[in-house]
Amino acid sequence: MFKKNFLTVLLIVLLANQAFSQAKTQKTSTSPATKYPAKIDRPKLVVGLVVDQMRWDYLYKYYKRYGDGGFKRIINEGFSAENTYIPYTPTYTACGHASIYTGSVPSINGIIGNNWYDTELGKNMYCTEDSSVKTVGSTSKAGEMSPKNLLTSTITDELRIATNYRGKTIALSMKDRGSILPGGHTANGSYWYDGETGNFITSTFYMEKLPNWVEDYNRIKLANKFYEKNWTPLYALSTYVESTSDNKAYEGKFKGNDKTTFPYTLSSFIDKDFDIIRTTPHGNTFTLDFAKTAIVAENLGKDDDTDFLAVSLSSTDYIGHQFGPNSVEVEDTYLRLDKDLEEFFNYLDKQVGKGNYLFFISADHGAAYVPGYMKENKLPAGTISNRTLKNGLNELIERKFKVQNAVTTVINNQVIYDQKVLENVDFKAVKAASTAWLKLQEGINDAVDLSAVASYPMPELIKNRIQNGYNARRSGDVYFILKPNWFDGGLTGTTHGAWNPYDSHIPLVFMGWNVKPGKTNKVYHMTDIAPTIAAMLRIPLPNGNIGVPITEITNQK
Repeated sequence: MFKKNFLTVLLIVLLANQAFSQAKTQKTSTSPATKYPAKIDRPKLVVGLVVDQMRWDYLYKYYKRYGDGGFKRIINEGFSAENTYIPYTPTYTACGHASIYTGSVPSINGIIGNNWYDTELGKNMYCTEDSSVKTVGSTSKAGEMSPKNLLTSTITDELRIATNYRGKTIALSMKDRGSILPGGHTANGSYWYDGETGNFITSTFYMEKLPNWVEDYNRIKLANKFYEKNWTPLYALSTYVESTSDNKAYEGKFKGNDKTTFPYTLSSFIDKDFDIIRTTPHGNTFTLDFAKTAIVAENLGKDDDTDFLAVSLSSTDYIGHQFGPNSVEVEDTYLRLDKDLEEFFNYLDKQVGKGNYLFFISADHGAAYVPGYMKENKLPAGTISNRTLKNGLNELIERKFKVQNAVTTVINNQVIYDQKVLENVDFKAVKAASTAWLKLQEGINDAVDLSAVASYPMPELIKNRIQNGYNARRSGDVYFILKPNWFDGGLTGTTHGAWNPYDSHIPLVFMGWNVKPGKTNKVYHMTDIAPTIAAMLRIPLPNGNIGVPITEITNQK
């Protein structure tokens, strides 16, 4: 009996020891201390660079003339999503900046254009206007701006929240919308350029007084120093072989210069016109210099709480609009920008440390070829007039329905009607008559009642982009699709706004912290930038996000 009991007890002890050993092993293997790092690894600084109106092909069009430290460094050291598109229409500056930083689309974030007609207020609305705030840093009204019209959070907002507001966000651009929308609702400072005074300014939404470092910077009046240099080509004009148009009637004339060829005299603008610097490559150099000053003054990237620097370069857009994608002026602008970027990266390497910052470059939209250039080369293109369309529609509706001024405006490829004028008219019939008339107009490919777009027979890609750009509170009632390379414009220069690849195919390259060099030809979208950053930093997605992380970008688990 004793022997039997002893063996039983011994067996129980052995089984208990085995169970304890297994439990200890299991606990050790799943312990957070071994499965996860003791500290979440994040970069010291995230730098977002939006190059306004940069077509995707500019990465490669001038590649052989780029130096090793600018665009070539981005391409060779970074990870490029080669097929990145804007997933909505129309493709404008405000929408692009908002969508990059919210991971969302106009139907959700509310930024449906640079301007729109607010039917509830009965007036035209600018994307960042806010009459409840005042200018800081100038006596002009250029600072009466805020992110009030942006309906969602941004990746910069989410980083601020994730660090319990210890991490800083600084946003800057020559355009107010290029600074305010990326900076989000919680930026420590969003600054933009006031062409009336030559100052970088902000609004009382952010602060009551400019920081000392911004005031000191403004006193230099750096625009004057750039004006002294004029705008001459960086290299001999004969070497600009990627440009096929110069001194053409379809190029816009530079202010104060009755020509469309180099050199452009700027010295006459000293202390007289601070705004003209926007339309020269010096505007990009100016903006990046201000960014470098901000890095030091705000101590960005100097502690363990990740900071965010959002920079938007606007001069590429102004120059592109004036001269077009095939101009010598645009080629010279990108060759100069290449040198500016090399200096900027060297500065980041020194101040923050190579490998300590995460950088990305993208664009808010591309640009169409100038119609005059297209016709010169026997390619289809043309322009329409929104004003002419509005007048034609009003004449049609007055004739058919006996009401006057039924169309309030035509904007963003949309028709907005005056509902009070049409309250006793069959609105569905009005829209049907309007779409039928629009389809007959030169330059228009199709038109659709926005309330019925889901069932309308058109390519899904175009349908999805129209739906993503439609906001129920801010958009119009009828949408018209232009023929390729047609747009609302004049006889010179170009613009953007269409679903077509020349406007919607944008560059997207990440470089630096935890980024492996390489590229993917998988289709991604502008809205995938914010969730990629969120995934890499292990922070929440912006609250209107619809994008997905680009998983190929890093080996990080």
